[in-house]
Amino acid sequence: MYNQNVVLCGSNSYEKKYYFNEEFDKLPETIKQDLKIMCVLFTEDIGGILTLEYDEEGNLKFSVLSDEGDLLFDEIGCGLKIKQLQTEKRDMLEALEMYYKVFVLGEDAE
Repeated sequence: MYNQNVVLCGSNSYEKKYYFNEEFDKLPETIKQDLKIMCVLFTEDIGGILTLEYDEEGNLKFSVLSDEGDLLFDEIGCGLKIKQLQTEKRDMLEALEMYYKVFVLGEDAE
């Protein structure tokens, strides 16, 4: 089991870059594209740096950082956007958690 969070993917509005962890390359292309679109649109809209990370139990968490002097970062919109994505993308996010728990952590599918 991992002792720290494992990053699935992320987007950085400051460097205009997207990152996808190659350990998860076996995910379907449609899921990888959905993740990319979701992350990039989030950082274009809100700003900062967004990462989707698995914790030790295999739960998928949204993590957002911003530069201290970033006046364009929308802190209020950040929380609202995360809740919106968690609702709209619930099925995909739950499937990604199940994938991680079964194939990485070796838990039972039930």
